[in-house]
Amino acid sequence: MTVITLDIPEERLNLLSQRAKVLGITPEDLIRLSIAELLMRPAPEVQEAIDDIVQKHADLYRRLA
Repeated sequence: MTVITLDIPEERLNLLSQRAKVLGITPEDLIRLSIAELLMRPAPEVQEAIDDIVQKHADLYRRLA
């Protein structure tokens, strides 16, 4: 595993620590999970294409439901 060092403002570190504590995980694990989730999202242009297809065929999808 590669180690990355980040400089973040103290206020953000405090928010990160608070959020991690609420979730019962370490701040480092929260960062890892956040990065993984971000990388799993489709690229904006892919999401736009999906949205266009869904919108164009919305009536068909309603009838099939």
